[in-house]
Amino acid sequence: MAIIVSQIRTSIDEQRDRAISKAIALLGLSENEIKSAKIYKTSVDARREVLFVNSVIIELYSEKRERALAERHDNVKLYTHEKLIVKFGTEPLDGDIVIAGFGPAGMFCALTLCEFGYKPVVLERGAAMDERISAVESYWKSGSLDPRTNVQFGEGGAGTFSDGKLTTRINDPLCSRVLEKLCEFGAPGEILTKAKPHIGTDKLRNVVKNLRERIIELGGEVRFLSPLEDISVQGGHVRSLRVNGGEMKCGAIVLAIGHSAHDTFEMLLKNGVELVPKPFSVGARIEHLQADINKALYGKFAGHPVLPPAEYALSHRENGRGVYTFCMCPGGFVVASASGSGSIVTNGMSYFDRAGDNANSAVLVSVSPEDFGSEPLSGADFIKRLENKAYEMSAARGKNGSAPAMLTREFIGGGTAFSLGRVVPTYPLGVEPCDLRELFPDFVSEYLDKGIRQFERRIRGFSDSDSVLTAIETRSSSPVRIPRNEFAVAEKCDNLYPCGEGAGYAGGIMSAAVDGIKTAVAIMNRYKA
Repeated sequence: MAIIVSQIRTSIDEQRDRAISKAIALLGLSENEIKSAKIYKTSVDARREVLFVNSVIIELYSEKRERALAERHDNVKLYTHEKLIVKFGTEPLDGDIVIAGFGPAGMFCALTLCEFGYKPVVLERGAAMDERISAVESYWKSGSLDPRTNVQFGEGGAGTFSDGKLTTRINDPLCSRVLEKLCEFGAPGEILTKAKPHIGTDKLRNVVKNLRERIIELGGEVRFLSPLEDISVQGGHVRSLRVNGGEMKCGAIVLAIGHSAHDTFEMLLKNGVELVPKPFSVGARIEHLQADINKALYGKFAGHPVLPPAEYALSHRENGRGVYTFCMCPGGFVVASASGSGSIVTNGMSYFDRAGDNANSAVLVSVSPEDFGSEPLSGADFIKRLENKAYEMSAARGKNGSAPAMLTREFIGGGTAFSLGRVVPTYPLGVEPCDLRELFPDFVSEYLDKGIRQFERRIRGFSDSDSVLTAIETRSSSPVRIPRNEFAVAEKCDNLYPCGEGAGYAGGIMSAAVDGIKTAVAIMNRYKA
């Protein structure tokens, strides 16, 4: 056991370890009581003055003393590092455990199964990392999209070409396990102590490859360019799968398919798997100069060597609808992220050093079945129409693959001028001036306008500073949920396990990975290895 002491503030000029001595002094601890002490988490607080807010984990020789301190101090809580305990089932498997998808959910599901002696087969519709990188870079240079392998599909999932953000709103002990495993496979050790950790696209790629190699070492199998084409359901049980035209016997199947596998959603629906539409969000990427964001948030301390590039998370809610920033990438790039022809999709990406000139973030408006329809795939159809419209608008004005863009001040001011200033858009295939109010449904434009105006009150210059909006962002989360019961299986298929973001049970790398672990545990609780 240990205790975590939170809200320990240090100035940007103090040594990092000063937080430890402050925590020890606050509790009146003597050296001979302490078994170990180290920084647990650190974040930057720039609301009034710029400083660090730390939590310190201290292990004492006396658990009784730890409990007494936790009861006495509001900012002290007990901490126990929970081990993953599995109660193994006895039901025999009639075929392989198959995991469809090798994003965070699929990776951590497969890894967990392998660590406990199971030997799953992973099917990934896209290519392995090196081939995938080549395909994506070719797309970004020429506009020639490979529908099999792209930013959405391939080893590591959509998160491979992002910032590798590991922030999450879930408060689950398994988050620590995910972070520790990522470090084991090559992620920077600092992700264990940063309150807003990230790996960066460049480092994440090797982490994913190393994780895959461990799965294979432990007896698992990973098959690339192997999409799940069909399933055979008999008596409420998935009996077999079709993969690359061939049949494959299936004992249990995990659907870790990601939010962009719309064709797989259609196949599941055809086979009687229940899908329900769920809310998601649409909008655009906004780019500012990172130096402007640093100045707005850090003030006179902007550029201080110990401060990371500034980042923000903003939200506004009005009349039951939300508008918010999402996936903010300090020092990053706006990237082309389509997975099908004739469409435009944007996303944000940054490398570990976050050294790019621009900051970018999605600015999104929530949409719900009341906006797009109540049929299972109404949301997916809504997304497709918007992505195709973005492509058509831009293609009508310039080259295929360029993205529609607009100056932020023109979007909220009612103008259409497009005279770039200090912010140079980073979308790799170029941008074309378009009136984004013609792209979005009226209610989306209305709430983007309201949100940007509200965010200006929080960050001076947010709606100006030569900032640019590039559209369209549609892949923030899945448009469907695949209902599952308390045993983690789909309602009408007793050996089908919906998992992760594509099934509607996660919203980012961390929560998807945690859901993958929990799904693995559910399988092990039922089946013997």
